[in-house]
Amino acid sequence: QPQAPLVLVLHGLTGSSDSPYVKGLQQTLQARGWASVAVNWRGCSGEPNLLPRSYHSGASEDLAEIIGHLRAQRPLAPLYAVGYSLGGNVLLKYLGESGVASQLEAAVAVSVPFRLDHCADRIGQGFSKVYQAHFMREMLAYVQLKQRHFHAQGQHDRLAELDRLGQLSNLRTFWEFDGKVTAPLNGFRDVHDYYRRSSSHFFLGQNRTPTLIIQSSDDPFVSSHSLPTARELAPQTRFELHRRGGHV
Repeated sequence: QPQAPLVLVLHGLTGSSDSPYVKGLQQTLQARGWASVAVNWRGCSGEPNLLPRSYHSGASEDLAEIIGHLRAQRPLAPLYAVGYSLGGNVLLKYLGESGVASQLEAAVAVSVPFRLDHCADRIGQGFSKVYQAHFMREMLAYVQLKQRHFHAQGQHDRLAELDRLGQLSNLRTFWEFDGKVTAPLNGFRDVHDYYRRSSSHFFLGQNRTPTLIIQSSDDPFVSSHSLPTARELAPQTRFELHRRGGHV
């Protein structure tokens, strides 16, 4: 139905349109008669993307392009968005950047890493290191898959761009990975520039779209001092902080 509400669903780091939280939301929406579209960020669909650049926590230009495409395809459908973790950060950054021109009726962001530098510190502490090790394996495999793809396709210029990153097998922390891989591949000066320009925290006040943010106090990735204060949120934003719930 061309007028059925349409919800754009954005997954988190190393997730995909197959992630259980994405599928679960889509099933719930379908039961309500709402349509949905699940995004795969660059290289997350099971096949590598075509360029050396990757997806990352600040890739709001990709989200803007997706929203523009959906508005053109379904001009009569009210459009909403739900973002989880990295997807929530990208969504809130986009909302702040676009202001009144977001083209979204409303938005929901869940388990958001508002300050990427704080979260990179937090995931390197205590039991959260287990999650950090998992993410490192997944993210390094993402780069290696792309290297094999470029080699098989004879795309030597693109392969050379990845090879210039140097030895990656010894990367253990988000600070190291984002400094050695994410920042140079995506046009940032260094890891500090990437974290500063991509953290949704710095865009919250410019959001003009009705937005619900859902966080948990026991999130193993997001430290309490990363959470925004009421003064930092736009008037149209509602912030829920739950005692329990973990990450996503």
